[in-house]
Amino acid sequence: MHHPFRVDGRTALVTGGASGIGAATCRALHSAGAQIIVADVDEPAALALARELGGRAVILDITDEAAVAAAFKDIPKLDILVNNAGIGLVGGVQETELADFERLFRVNVTGMFLVTRAALPLLLASHGSIVNIGSVAGLVGVKRRFAYCATKGAVVAMTRQLAVDYPTGLRVNCICPGTVDTPFVEAYLEKYHKHEKEKVRAELNQRQPVGRLGRPEEIAGMALYLCSPEADFVSGSVVTIDGGWTAG
Repeated sequence: MHHPFRVDGRTALVTGGASGIGAATCRALHSAGAQIIVADVDEPAALALARELGGRAVILDITDEAAVAAAFKDIPKLDILVNNAGIGLVGGVQETELADFERLFRVNVTGMFLVTRAALPLLLASHGSIVNIGSVAGLVGVKRRFAYCATKGAVVAMTRQLAVDYPTGLRVNCICPGTVDTPFVEAYLEKYHKHEKEKVRAELNQRQPVGRLGRPEEIAGMALYLCSPEADFVSGSVVTIDGGWTAG
């Protein structure tokens, strides 16, 4: 009997893999048969999840070129790369300091570049798959998210460019979620709306036409599909999971 969406025997590395969408993706891929490498700057969380899944933790700052190169020297085989690590920033163009703008690009764009470049020889050898976690902010304008929109637009463009350069060598796709209920959102509420969390949380729920935030497991399910044999004809695609946000 055929069981769809299996990735048995494949090795998957997930950046920002210790929490939120990254952790959910690690669990989904593990449940489907993959060996997991949890890459994260949060050592305790990465180690704990790696132990839970019988996988491996790599404590990694994706913005450090030498550290990224060293990490991939110790990985003999790779079939799946999920570029999930990222940070956010609230502010319009006039509110955005140069240092903050550059920090977002360093993590969300340069970090993804460094990891992808280091992983590419392994992924080409295995005819593997890359899934980049973008955002609806890379597809539509979001108020007071100037730098974040810019970085996620770059993620979408990088996805399509890689698919064009390596059409038969590997598959590259991008998931663009709406607002998802993760520690990322909780940190945003704590930093910017500490005294009105529930009010703003309700507003975030209503921003998606379906009336709620996304769940990390929902994004992870799409990532699993894109890495599975059932998606062998899918490359260069940008898939929204946004509760209808970009439909209007």
